Amino acid sequence: MRPPASPGSPTPNLSSATKTHTQGHFTVLARKLPISKAGPISAMESRLGIPIPEMIFGDNLVSITHNPSGWSVSFAAEPALDLVNKTGEDMIQVAHAKDWTSSRENSSAVGIREVVRPFDWTYSTSYRGTEERGSGGGKGLVESPDRQIPLELLKRRDPILFFDEVVLFESELDDNGISLVSVKLRVMEHRMLLLCRQFMRVDGVLVRVRDTRVYVDFVRDEVIREYTAKEDKFENVRRGLMMSGLGPDAVTVALRDANQIAGLLPVVEQRVESVELAG
Repeated sequence: MRPPASPGSPTPNLSSATKTHTQGHFTVLARKLPISKAGPISAMESRLGIPIPEMIFGDNLVSITHNPSGWSVSFAAEPALDLVNKTGEDMIQVAHAKDWTSSRENSSAVGIREVVRPFDWTYSTSYRGTEERGSGGGKGLVESPDRQIPLELLKRRDPILFFDEVVLFESELDDNGISLVSVKLRVMEHRMLLLCRQFMRVDGVLVRVRDTRVYVDFVRDEVIREYTAKEDKFENVRRGLMMSGLGPDAVTVALRDANQIAGLLPVVEQRVESVELAG
């Protein structure tokens, strides 16, 4: 079966850019293609109603499908960007934000040139993936505050059968920082873990890390999805790195690494859902 194409994508390259792995009753798919071209970018901007990041991988895709039921969860750039605030409310301001927004509003996308549309220029998104319940609207993820991803099992040195990392979009925020959404996954014999992470840093202002983890138990056909949002003021993060013993140069490097920063940020939101698909 040919993997689905993103709207406006160059379909001839999809199959060669797609890797799949089946484990138990689940099929995992990862697709990586180059940065989108002008035509698909313009079409996406028209659909979304906002300018999009300068590095957009509109055809990239990661999905997990439970074959017997048709249930799936997928991760792609456009639905992630569709959750960006398009009203401009609570917009983060930096010295160059106004100039940056003005320049981006000169986009050639239909509907963008004619009307000034304020939006969250940091591209912060609460995207947790797109869930499909399969034919007949079967079982789906439900709030499960008592469930936890079994971290101890994931720390075991089980052989990794399938691994990939897929970038969905990236912006340097006009040299004011970074906003990056990427997906990593690793599949073992009895379980797998997917991490969709947004790392957003506005220099001198704010740092955010928003993580969606999808854990699959291949023995029980169980899926747990955990969303955790963390953030803090830029200065607090910089101070925390310095207090850990890093020198000035090392702090500068660490501020570009979400893995080094995530543990310093306080949690501002957390949500856990689960579904058992067996039977």
